Amino acid sequence: MLKNPRVLKKAQAEVREVFGNKDYVDEKGLEELKFLKAVIKESMRLHPATPLLLPKECLKSCEINGYTIPVGTQVFINAWAIGIDPNYWIEAESFCPERFLDCEIDYKGSHFEFIPFGAGKRICPGISFAIHNIELPLAQLLYYFDWNLPFGISHENFDMTEHFGSTVRRKNDLLAIPTAHHNVPT
Repeated sequence: MLKNPRVLKKAQAEVREVFGNKDYVDEKGLEELKFLKAVIKESMRLHPATPLLLPKECLKSCEINGYTIPVGTQVFINAWAIGIDPNYWIEAESFCPERFLDCEIDYKGSHFEFIPFGAGKRICPGISFAIHNIELPLAQLLYYFDWNLPFGISHENFDMTEHFGSTVRRKNDLLAIPTAHHNVPT
């Protein structure tokens, strides 16, 4: 969101509107945060934590697009390539959370164009834990703080380079300047 100030402001406004009367962020209001959930989905679409899902083994021989896949073949699913495939996504490489508003597509494995946690029998068992550990802290960070980039860094030249391995993370540490917007509970 630091690279997209329009998205940051919109997500922050939503969080502050939902929790404004309470003066704190809790789990009860998270279901109302439609745009924030769309931002999280869009982030997972463009930057899945595990771009290559765990390998699957073919249990029987099959043919896919004219290629015969023999029994016992290990198949690796590239979730990152699926997430930016222009056959499934309009402006596939742009960050546009609005594509997930009023959209049936979810990360629970039933929409194969978006599978950051995998699908089928081998979907990540920690999916609920992960989502709850993303939504609440992110909502709190957006509610309590205004965020800026360090001096000399603009939104246009913000470095989003990733370090690839079995999981993906930022190549360089994220540097952002928080300014208190609300009193942070102690």
